[in-house]
Amino acid sequence: MGLQCGIVGLPNVGKSTLFNCLSNARAQSANYPFCTIEPNVGVINVPEERLIELERIDKPERVVPATMEFVDIAGLVKGASKGEGLGNKFLANIRETDAILHILRCFEDDNITHVDGSINPVRDKETIDIELQLKDLETVESRIEKTAKRAKAGNDKEATKLLEILDKYKKALESGQAGRVVELDDNEKLLVKDLHLLTTKPVLYVCNVKDTELESGNQHVEAVKEAVKDENAEVLMIAAAAEADIAELEDYEERKMFLEDMGLEEPGVNKLIKAAYRLLNLETFFTTGKDEARAWTFKKGSKAPQTAGVIHTDFEKGFIKAEVIKYDDYVTLGSEAACREAGKIAIEGKEYVVQDGDIIHFRFNV
Repeated sequence: MGLQCGIVGLPNVGKSTLFNCLSNARAQSANYPFCTIEPNVGVINVPEERLIELERIDKPERVVPATMEFVDIAGLVKGASKGEGLGNKFLANIRETDAILHILRCFEDDNITHVDGSINPVRDKETIDIELQLKDLETVESRIEKTAKRAKAGNDKEATKLLEILDKYKKALESGQAGRVVELDDNEKLLVKDLHLLTTKPVLYVCNVKDTELESGNQHVEAVKEAVKDENAEVLMIAAAAEADIAELEDYEERKMFLEDMGLEEPGVNKLIKAAYRLLNLETFFTTGKDEARAWTFKKGSKAPQTAGVIHTDFEKGFIKAEVIKYDDYVTLGSEAACREAGKIAIEGKEYVVQDGDIIHFRFNV
């Protein structure tokens, strides 16, 4: 689907280390600010246990997981909204993403410098929040000026409505809030879709901690949770340094033993990818058979024709029906033929809302 999560944070908080763990595309990682100048883009496989089960049942010739794109964006600094530290370029990189993973340093280590000289993740968060808010305020004020001229020129109801929305954004941003706190209906969202405001993007806060603090957390993590409690945003803990060690292990059994020693069932990056999936309001449907078992990504709440379009636009244009098997039924009965015999294949039309885990065969005609 081409959806991207931008990894942002101050310099030296662990962004590139984490990106390296997520992707085979190796971002430069060093103990100094701005080691990442161009945004690194990695296409990441989404961990999916259900796809592994379908592979076990059907033994297909190939297995294709769903993917997501992660973008490692160079560290922001104070004054980024005014161009400091290549700020304009970095902010433009963020604008192109669909969601933000905000990495916060929540560990103490005298050997790793901090751009502000001390560890305070809430301050770090506010530094970036302010820069994003200032840039959005600049965008909103520019649009207000243009829209006001349209509204005065004639009886332009759309321009008048747009001004009302822009004023809501302006008041929120001037009060130090993110644009996402402004509640809009679907029609209002369409009016401001082309604004691409940075602070309206969904955000996941990732607290980078020591591996010994993954279960208990620390005072820095608790401070972050308190600071974001009204944002309706998820907070996830991850130990980037330990994840880097796990990523270096090529043998599955070695990784498993390493995780067990840490008291973990799966790498933290897997949890991060799944959290990003939720952040973007994404779900998974499957196609499976002897040729291929494949996971497909779709927007939660999509109807059958739009979901068929994820595979190919012709599937949506010529949609006739969808043959749907529930994942649990498929695993229990062990094959499509068995599901058909048991009456577990539902024939769904254009109004069917696809559910996470559905196994679907689309019928279409172009």
